[in-house]
Amino acid sequence: MADSQLEAQIPGLRRYARALCAGDAALADDLVQDCLERALSRWQSWRGESDLRLWLLAILRNLWLDEVRRRGTRPDLMDVDDCPDALAVAPRQGQALALRDLAGALGRLAPEQREVLVLVGLEGLSYAQVAHMTGAPLGTVMSRLKRGRDRLAQLMHEDGPALRRVK
Repeated sequence: MADSQLEAQIPGLRRYARALCAGDAALADDLVQDCLERALSRWQSWRGESDLRLWLLAILRNLWLDEVRRRGTRPDLMDVDDCPDALAVAPRQGQALALRDLAGALGRLAPEQREVLVLVGLEGLSYAQVAHMTGAPLGTVMSRLKRGRDRLAQLMHEDGPALRRVK
């Protein structure tokens, strides 16, 4: 019974893990695996009446925070000028380009903003659920979401350097 319920949650866990890991697929997959291992080893501690998805997302987040603390650093943030050249390569399809730009912009957000944006926007959690899961006050969640959305919109609409007209 536990296996089928957990298996249904894997896509959402992978999306959230990739957002937390700023797109590092290998690190995100390791994080999901650790989350599933922990969930299975502590399956008896899950209360069947609570939302399994929230329980798993909380485990994943706590594992990520533990890793960040263990490294003694904040999550990796990348300066725009230090982005690898691979991000500048245009994909062959417009949708792939938009997804790449979105992933790059998400990776440039502050981790707190990225986390709240993914949980509310992609996973469809309510503000209250995110506040409960992260331990942040509801107003803080709403503020992070607003700032994250504004910053994401700014990053998605950045034009190249302004050109001066020469006569």
